[in-house]
Amino acid sequence: MAGLNKVMLIGRLGADPEMRYTANGQAVTTFNLAVNRNWTSRDGERREDTEWVTVVCWE
Repeated sequence: MAGLNKVMLIGRLGADPEMRYTANGQAVTTFNLAVNRNWTSRDGERREDTEWVTVVCWE
């Protein structure tokens, strides 16, 4: 499929996933994923940053 990207995220759930249905009965699940990034700064100090990603999964 042209224009389709594939992304792999590894992280932790911030809360239980929430599943709902659209008016026409299609299932949709939403959850927040904490993705950590670790690195060493130029001065040798270990750093960590957490990005929160909202994920929406359609049937």
